[in-house]
Amino acid sequence: MFLRELTASPDHLKGAGASTVKTLSLAGLTCIADLLSKYPRGWEDRSKNIPLAEFAKHDNVCTIIKIISHDWIGYGKNKTLKVHIQDDTSCAVLVCFNRSFLANKLLIGASFHIWGHFTYRYGEVQSSTFEIEAADSPLFGKILPKYQNLKLNNLYRRFIKEALAQYGTHIENELPDYLIEKNQLLQKTDAVRAIHFPASIEELNDAKKTLVYEELLFLELMVGKRSLARKSRNGKQQHDKDTNAESAPPPYSKLQKRLLERLPFELTAGQTAAIDDINRDIDSNYAAARLLQGDVGSGKTLVSFMAALRTVDCGGQAAIMAPTELLARQHAENAACLLEPLGVNVAFLTGNIKTAGRNHLLKALVAGEIDMVVGTHALFSRNVVYKNLSLIVIDEQHRFGVTQRQAIMAKGENPDLLMMSATPIPRTLTFTLFGDMDISVIHDMPPGRKQIITHLAKESNEKKVYDFVGGELAKNSQAYFVYPLIETNEDMDLKDAQSMLQHLSEDIFPAYKCALIHSKLDEDTKRDIMDRFRKGEIRILVATSVVEVGVDVPNATVMVIEHAERFGLSALHQLRGRVGRGEKQSYCFLVFSDQDTADMQLAVRPELLTEEERTIAGKRLMTMLENNDGFVIAEKDLQFRGSGQIAGTEQSGFTKIGIADPIRDIEILKIAREDAFSMLEHDAELVLSENKVIAEVLKRAPPFGEVGV
Repeated sequence: MFLRELTASPDHLKGAGASTVKTLSLAGLTCIADLLSKYPRGWEDRSKNIPLAEFAKHDNVCTIIKIISHDWIGYGKNKTLKVHIQDDTSCAVLVCFNRSFLANKLLIGASFHIWGHFTYRYGEVQSSTFEIEAADSPLFGKILPKYQNLKLNNLYRRFIKEALAQYGTHIENELPDYLIEKNQLLQKTDAVRAIHFPASIEELNDAKKTLVYEELLFLELMVGKRSLARKSRNGKQQHDKDTNAESAPPPYSKLQKRLLERLPFELTAGQTAAIDDINRDIDSNYAAARLLQGDVGSGKTLVSFMAALRTVDCGGQAAIMAPTELLARQHAENAACLLEPLGVNVAFLTGNIKTAGRNHLLKALVAGEIDMVVGTHALFSRNVVYKNLSLIVIDEQHRFGVTQRQAIMAKGENPDLLMMSATPIPRTLTFTLFGDMDISVIHDMPPGRKQIITHLAKESNEKKVYDFVGGELAKNSQAYFVYPLIETNEDMDLKDAQSMLQHLSEDIFPAYKCALIHSKLDEDTKRDIMDRFRKGEIRILVATSVVEVGVDVPNATVMVIEHAERFGLSALHQLRGRVGRGEKQSYCFLVFSDQDTADMQLAVRPELLTEEERTIAGKRLMTMLENNDGFVIAEKDLQFRGSGQIAGTEQSGFTKIGIADPIRDIEILKIAREDAFSMLEHDAELVLSENKVIAEVLKRAPPFGEVGV
């Protein structure tokens, strides 16, 4: 019997009365399978003796102690019991907050087994967090599981142990035998027992490896099924070329060559490699799907233009979808400047296009008179029809939901998909979120770009920041000031963009034109402000994170982010990338609140901080100070946020996993992915006929586009 088939209620367990069953049910444990698959969040190794004298070397003491005396501190209801103890090595004190009843249990002269965290405080070694049992207690001398709800720890331990005794021997393997042997895994029944009650640390590690691998294999099987299903759909009719010529890059098409001849610069190695990958995709006979990653300013947009040109050369139409009208308009203007001289018809489509012009544009699209259209979500509106939509480019893909992506994909007949992201995705997640896509990464930057110099600044030292910005403005440069709020919020002691616009323009920089931009402004107003900023008519742009994805302003050299501790790492990196777009040296100031003492010290003397004092906010700011590589920053961001929900965004539609952690278990994930794809490509029929669990997993795999992409 497979674990998931153990559907009997916990009331079948010995000693489980109505109250116990209700408690388990409230915790979401309604059957034996739920109980056995509630894996521990940690383990207590009570198999080793750790004496009081070594309390500073270990997280917990585990030893047999003797009760020496009782003492009391405080008066009346606030009176607290203190128990003086000793073992063979030293003495200590137990501070029994709200546990006065222990005075009747911990009798003077008696011996007990103790597990607890001890520290040196008030001139003595003491603990207020401890478990104490009779010296012969079965809870000691073993490795014990710790579950999410510590208050129910003993209840879980008792009834999971009972469930293992009654049902554990009936659990069958859910993995094929050859994978268990190949990867040196435990049998499923042994793995489930050992994950809860391991006989040794070695057995616990083997159980973890087994269950993590199994979980990740099932995940990669679903990803792999979608990938193979996509590649098996042959719907591209416009050309038929050799798809096996992987050794040499395909030659550039006519339009691609003509564009390269017009460019006043050379492509970077990363751009060239990405274009080669995409050309192979377009030349293939299946609907390709590729993720193009590259830091802000790495030249992804030009790569997408090259992809569009090859599509046009093959007789198809290309659509580039951006998340904001500002960004879409910039792409359209750049495309018109670069591509229309080549004879490519470029159009711009958003929801704000007037009716007359819109009707003409729609007729031209369906007639095939437009080769490339750039726009926002209006590109997949109901009345937008294409003659032969063959390539879809989605810029800043994380800002579009699954439904929006599917809607634009439905406008063509198995079109190629190119998704671009300037928010680097950690390699630990590309196996999962985008595991059914091919991936290209542009690691290098165009020549001449200087690294942005980043500074941390306390709020109380802001005058120095203003003075520096003033110096840059005097050199005819421009600056951004970014705030977390649009307007004042009485519940949050934070600066807001509206109030700071007045302060900056009237009190700090009265000689320079300032303007405000945020998400609540209409598109026409935002476009006008950005156009004036780009032309240099506005010298200081006060904004919210709406400028995270914005137009290029090469003359902007300073980015000041107030309350930087309130922003995520990816947002900080994107905002910083708004400067440094030209040849001038650029700067980013991360201004943080004085109220965060750890962050304040961090900027001044980071070496003085202990690891405990380095708050998450402080670590994040230090990451920005020490790194300009977006991929390194993305990895750090994922570590800080954790990976309980892998995708980190509601739009991704991705799933939660249990015992596996893609960051910690990246090496196992790689092996599971290789095994899953090999299974699907070579052994699928044999495996499916022999293993109904894997067959069920593959049945549940959503189609391409519903998970991750």
